[in-house]
Amino acid sequence: MATFVDCPTCNAKVEWKEANRWRPFCSERCKQIDLGAWADEKYTIPAVNLPEEPGSDD
Repeated sequence: MATFVDCPTCNAKVEWKEANRWRPFCSERCKQIDLGAWADEKYTIPAVNLPEEPGSDD
């Protein structure tokens, strides 16, 4: 039975198999769009409990 995932960029159904060179993306275009989003820092992980001043050891 084939396994399908959603393309992270466009949500198209993508078959998860070794022959699909762009997995989990549906195409090179979607892969490049996602890479560009990372480069533009559109994906972030919020920091918790940052020190008040840089260099502070609190």
